[in-house]
Amino acid sequence: MAASGELKTKPTQHSVKQLLEYGVQPDVLVLRTEQPLGNDIRKKVALFCNVDQEAVVESVDVPTIYEVPLKMHAQRLDEVILQKLGLPIKESNLTEWRKFVERVKNSTKVIDIALVGKYVELPDAYKSISESFVHAGAVNDVKVKLHFVAAEKVTAESVQEMLGGMHGVLIGPGMGQRGVEGKMVACEFARTNNVPLLGICMGMQCAVIEFARNVLGYADADTKEHNPLTKHPVIDIMDSEKSGFERGETMRLGAFGCQLTKGSKIHSVYGEELISERHRHRYEFNNEYFDEFAAAGLRPVGVNPESGLVEAVELDGHPWYIAVQYHPEYKSNVEHPHPLFVNFVKAAIEFEGK
Repeated sequence: MAASGELKTKPTQHSVKQLLEYGVQPDVLVLRTEQPLGNDIRKKVALFCNVDQEAVVESVDVPTIYEVPLKMHAQRLDEVILQKLGLPIKESNLTEWRKFVERVKNSTKVIDIALVGKYVELPDAYKSISESFVHAGAVNDVKVKLHFVAAEKVTAESVQEMLGGMHGVLIGPGMGQRGVEGKMVACEFARTNNVPLLGICMGMQCAVIEFARNVLGYADADTKEHNPLTKHPVIDIMDSEKSGFERGETMRLGAFGCQLTKGSKIHSVYGEELISERHRHRYEFNNEYFDEFAAAGLRPVGVNPESGLVEAVELDGHPWYIAVQYHPEYKSNVEHPHPLFVNFVKAAIEFEGK
């Protein structure tokens, strides 16, 4: 108990007593604590809660959540659970996990990346993205300091102050019109100042609309989701998808294939031509403008081989400007950090060094 500075077993005893009244007998107890538990505490909990002493495990506060599995393994929690389930016990190999944790804890170089989004007051809304940066930072031996920037506050007048010190800009996902104009201002800032940019989902759509307005010269370019009357709907629902939309299938969900253009930056990032990524969106890049965008320099470099829908674009002549319709953060993990995040962080490090 933090207030008294003492370890108290009564709350655990009362919790287990309540479980027993419901007919639930715990096999293992994992105890959250701010300081290590001694054997006397474990023995007391085991006795009064009717569990084996080896099945009383501490979950002590650690600098990073990724250290928790190592702490649990050190107390043989994995073996205890396998024994309880009657499963064979195999030797664990956490070598790579330990290396990852050491890099996370000991990296001293810091790079600053802005996440421009509409839900920044609730950072957990971007939890998958922030953890992907932890994975990518460890690979590059840096700590990524993520700055949550409210898209609504980004304007032509404020963008330099808000993004000027960043080494990279991520334009976050998020449906609806709120914050879209600010995201486009951020896209223009990154595009014209050679700041590395990664756009995800709505982030790609904002990059496409901004380019259409400021490079192609279509001042009213927009997505039909927000402006059904625009004369230049560079983001729309494609004919191949409209029948599903009319049936109420309003969301493109799940994993879809994507064919990457040979020689493109994104192709070199993945190291393969055909990839599969997860989607969660409604509107698409309008293929009627495909050739026009390609000729002007924002090239569609990832296309679904079956539907022809554009999944990724990148900017010619820019150090690192890639936007994707899918969600790469959904597939990143400790053992397999997503290559887009890894390469984006690498580009941010190179930008910081200039």
